[in-house]
Amino acid sequence: MTSKMRVLVTGAGGFIGHHLVKFLVQKGYWVRGADIKLPEYEASAAHEFHKVDLRSDQNCLKACEGIEHVYHLAADMGGIGYISGYHASVARNNSLININMLDAAVASGVKRLFFSSTACVYNQDLQKRPDIESLKESDAYPALPEEGYGWEKLYMEKLCRYYREEHNLETRIARFHNVYGPLGTFDGGKEKVPAAICRKVALASNNSGIEVWGDGEQTRSFTYIADCVEGVHRILNSDYAEALNLGSAEMVSINQLVDYVSEIAGKRIAKLHDSSKPQGVRGRNSDNTLIRSVLNWAPSTTLKEGLKHTYAWISTQVENKDAATHSVTLCEARSEGAW
Repeated sequence: MTSKMRVLVTGAGGFIGHHLVKFLVQKGYWVRGADIKLPEYEASAAHEFHKVDLRSDQNCLKACEGIEHVYHLAADMGGIGYISGYHASVARNNSLININMLDAAVASGVKRLFFSSTACVYNQDLQKRPDIESLKESDAYPALPEEGYGWEKLYMEKLCRYYREEHNLETRIARFHNVYGPLGTFDGGKEKVPAAICRKVALASNNSGIEVWGDGEQTRSFTYIADCVEGVHRILNSDYAEALNLGSAEMVSINQLVDYVSEIAGKRIAKLHDSSKPQGVRGRNSDNTLIRSVLNWAPSTTLKEGLKHTYAWISTQVENKDAATHSVTLCEARSEGAW
């Protein structure tokens, strides 16, 4: 890699994309970011940023001009409540983005394209118990992924292979497993469960309770953002063209996740379970055998360690938001003659 290799990060206004831009700039790449929005919590480190809708083929072509490697992370997605409630919108938007990016990469002479897939592609029949076996890459077939989001990601994995075979575009694929960390969305409906739990605990008083979707016994593994961006870079630059799990193998229940965050916050928090809310598959965990074999590497940040950094950032955001709201309320009260 030369110090001036030109790369594109799509989804650079999002959580993972924003962190990836910073990582690549620190590595010495020239980075162009592209997204429909700018990063929410701090300025992008990209040398150039295209604030565009990547559902447009022309916008994808412009984003790929003069680019050697593409890190394609742009997607319409969110937490389980969002992706389970908007199957048509998510599948349509992401399919348009994905196909346009592949075509633009080929037309622009891009050498390599990384695609961010998801653990939602895995067969749901293998995820019906909390104590499931870890999911191997081969467990995506026979196919029964999650509706909408899972199906479009699995289809894009196939497209990557087809474009590699027909158009000689080198493609690389990672299946993300619940990425979390600072600078991620933590409210508004698109947040993932670690961020949602951190926000709820930060807002809760000691010896109170927070809402937990389902019975809390559903299990997951969670991948810290620093491990994720390191893995993305390693996978794109590897010789392995098939999908790889990119996730922690440390599986916990959602109830355990709440306990971890409560311990970090120094609070006693009761779990108020709501069975009417979506909770996704019953159990999911990453088998890291293949990524260790291919890269001699796998995510290593423990959940407790990653949650410490995440909770510290989210609790600060919550405090600052409350302080700002209180300040605005006082100003409004004064202007209305209440003081």
